[in-house]
Amino acid sequence: MPEPASQRRIAHSVLKARGIARLAELRAEGVTAATMSRMERDGEVLRLARGLYQLPDAPLDAHHSLAEAAKRVPKGVVCLVSALAFHQLTDQLPRQVWIAIGQKDWARKADGSPVRLVRFTDRLLTEGLESHTVDGVPIKVFGVANCFRYRNKIGLSVAIEGLQEALRQRKTTPGEIARQAERGTVATVIRPYLEALTANG
Repeated sequence: MPEPASQRRIAHSVLKARGIARLAELRAEGVTAATMSRMERDGEVLRLARGLYQLPDAPLDAHHSLAEAAKRVPKGVVCLVSALAFHQLTDQLPRQVWIAIGQKDWARKADGSPVRLVRFTDRLLTEGLESHTVDGVPIKVFGVANCFRYRNKIGLSVAIEGLQEALRQRKTTPGEIARQAERGTVATVIRPYLEALTANG
């Protein structure tokens, strides 16, 4: 049957190019759900979660779970402990991927995947973002300042550790942290810690 064979080739090329693909992306390229089911059955693809696929021999980045989360929540931004871990600013190993979404964004149903959603205002969702690529998937990641806004969720000590490491590793400057904190309306919270950490520098 030529059609399924060509669909399989298309699926392979899409997954090779994107690393991870949602069923909706594959369908847009002309690949049916039935073809993906057969490919999974035949061991040609791995089904990571409902409607999420990758090739079985795809090289995995240490932050693979962030790529999966970015595909599952396309508008989301990696935040809080997951962002600190990505930037190597904490010893914490989050069991869930913390993802920020907008106040009115659709929150997907829990399906057992380790994603924890946090709602940010639309303005905050655009402040202090960095873009990276993990396993071929573009992801957006926050910096340190937002950890102070959500310190009750992750613990003040984790936020302070992230700030201390960011300054120690020179991944940011006190001025940039202060600007982000000001834009994120946590300047009064972060200022004493910033002053204490930079007093001897």
